[in-house]
Amino acid sequence: MKPETAADPVCTEPLPSSALGGPVSHAVSRVARLHRMAAGKLLRGAGLYPGQEFVMMHLWDAGPVRQAELIKAVELDPSTVTKMLQRLEQAGHVRRCPDPGDRRAVLVEATKESCALHSAVEAAWANLEEYTLAGLDPAERRELTRLLGKVEENLCVQTADCPGLRA
Repeated sequence: MKPETAADPVCTEPLPSSALGGPVSHAVSRVARLHRMAAGKLLRGAGLYPGQEFVMMHLWDAGPVRQAELIKAVELDPSTVTKMLQRLEQAGHVRRCPDPGDRRAVLVEATKESCALHSAVEAAWANLEEYTLAGLDPAERRELTRLLGKVEENLCVQTADCPGLRA
């Protein structure tokens, strides 16, 4: 095994031949996978599975919402959100009840008991940010945020799946 150098970090492997035409896309995919794994480890300490924090973040900020609106807001498959809500409800973090304005609809809200979870999620995301951006100075962090915003915009336009984007 050869020694590590700045140009040859430990976790970087050569591109598969089929990915040679998309080195940035390959890197983004790898980073996204590792970021999700790191988030999962941090959230496990709070008793959450990855993705559940987005449901809770939305509920803490928005207050009670219809389940259909929540599904749109977190941009996940309805069956995935239903399973998440079942687990969060069993843990005492959310409550579901019929919408008084439309008994066919279900309202979902964060419980008072979820307030302790709020602090744990904030801490997990702050730690994740520091782990993710370790070694980057403030200017590099701003530039990375700017560039990722452009990449996100490109992908939104390509997929025609952009909340708030006007066609």
